[in-house]
Amino acid sequence: MSQPAATPTGPAGTVTVRVPAKVNVQLSVGPLRPDGFHDLANVFLAVGLYDSVSATRAEAPLLTVSGPDAAQVPQDRTNLAARAAELLARRNGLAPDVHLHIAKDIPVAGGMAGGSADAAGALLACDRLWGLHTPREELLALCAELGSDVPFSLAGGAALGEGRGEVLTPLEVGGDFHWVFAVAEGGLSTPDVYRECDRLREAAEGGVPEPVAHEPLLAALRAGDTQALAPTLRNDLQPAALSLRPALAETLDTGLAAGALAALVSGSGPTCAFLAADADSAIRVAHALTASGTCRAARATSGPAPGATVV
Repeated sequence: MSQPAATPTGPAGTVTVRVPAKVNVQLSVGPLRPDGFHDLANVFLAVGLYDSVSATRAEAPLLTVSGPDAAQVPQDRTNLAARAAELLARRNGLAPDVHLHIAKDIPVAGGMAGGSADAAGALLACDRLWGLHTPREELLALCAELGSDVPFSLAGGAALGEGRGEVLTPLEVGGDFHWVFAVAEGGLSTPDVYRECDRLREAAEGGVPEPVAHEPLLAALRAGDTQALAPTLRNDLQPAALSLRPALAETLDTGLAAGALAALVSGSGPTCAFLAADADSAIRVAHALTASGTCRAARATSGPAPGATVV
């Protein structure tokens, strides 16, 4: 099914796409594969922290970034958003002559898929700008070429990611869940966290089971039941993230002491995620985390949120 045509908006026919952050409510990591990847059972939930990616016709490729931590974001061809534009252009015999501007609000290198979100946003924005009307399944396939988290950034909502995380099955969610995200100073490298996960597992006895979705967690999502979801949250990368950044344990303890129902490292970290009973509780937890000095900032929001959307 083709994407509906969009009327270009903004100056010079600029197309702007809003893309959400994510939290992994379950991240089960299988054994190391011969290709260096791991099979995953990755339950994604999109949450209401957003980047915006704008695409405008230009005489040559250009990428600019604004917002918190913009200085930490590469503004050359190594940026995943720039690679997304190049991939789409190459597949359609076009020159990637576009000015991409990323307005950041998702924490950088924080385990919330900000870079993947920007790639999905760039792909959709350029598709609309160039009038390609690429079918959604083809866009998802291009997303998978760019990275394991990119397809979910396009899709949003909630989904089970299998394979490397790029094979998505949409999940039903019966209500809103309230979250607080504690942003740490500096980032953590996702490859480094996976390597540390493998190292810790080598030192432990017993094999690593194949990853599967946890049915009680899926049932809690379907029911919109926060109390039932809290004890089912799981992240197999958390021990590795804590090994590389031990101070995160204090952040997790602080949020729990402030009333969060559950806490975990978000993805590969170092952002920590806290599930709250309701919106008021989330605000109280965020204030306590900010006052504690155990994190750089704390943000309250909710999910699920929609995926990449033209605005």
